[in-house]
Amino acid sequence: MKIAILLSASLHPVSQRPALSRIEAQAVAMALDLGGDIVGFHAGPDCVAAASALGHGLPRLIHLRTQPTADPVPPLVADLQRFQPDLVLTGPRSVGADETGLVPYRFADALGWPILADAVSVERISDGFKVASALPKGERLICEETGPLVLTLHPAAPPPRAYAYAQERRGLIETLSIEAELDTSPGPLERPMRQRAKVKASATGGSAADRLKAATEMAASTGGELLVDPEPEMAARAILRHLRAIGALPAVGDSRAT
Repeated sequence: MKIAILLSASLHPVSQRPALSRIEAQAVAMALDLGGDIVGFHAGPDCVAAASALGHGLPRLIHLRTQPTADPVPPLVADLQRFQPDLVLTGPRSVGADETGLVPYRFADALGWPILADAVSVERISDGFKVASALPKGERLICEETGPLVLTLHPAAPPPRAYAYAQERRGLIETLSIEAELDTSPGPLERPMRQRAKVKASATGGSAADRLKAATEMAASTGGELLVDPEPEMAARAILRHLRAIGALPAVGDSRAT
């Protein structure tokens, strides 16, 4: 089985120095637990941050050297097509850099492979992979997919293995110079802020039944009257009064009443 790990150019949140993100180190640990031919891939001008993955057990790293403003997705797609992995592991986004979170989805879309988000565990089955994804309140979504498959990991995945400097020095880095296309995609569009319409505040307390009732029930009526087993004439007068009050019938004395 071939496993590819996409590594980003992350920065340490405090020192702002290049550093491997924790979730990518967790991806290395998950790949080592699965076993097979494991290779890391990084596209960028340097691989200072990605090289730290070697110290967590990654045996080999392929550095696709591109210009700082180049789009990393096309060279990654081209090299992964040559590698033909069964499984691709990646973090949801880089840390301290652009943090768009779009690279895994653009990558999977370019290759036409399925992608599952927030994976916390994966195991090999006869016809593919069995993946558990994180849901709110500690619940898990179990999916079975055939490979090749792209997974973005969740912080609740198993912890990374310990870092060893000697292990990083023993790791293999292959550098390939790539003539990648410059990223000419338009930047974000800025518009003047406008006042948004107010929405009804939803109930946040109580049980689920209370919140459902608060969201669906109509506002309490401020008028009207309750008639219990009235006479037909009394009920008719009450109905007419209500219809005139809401404007469905003209008021008494109006020329339209006749």
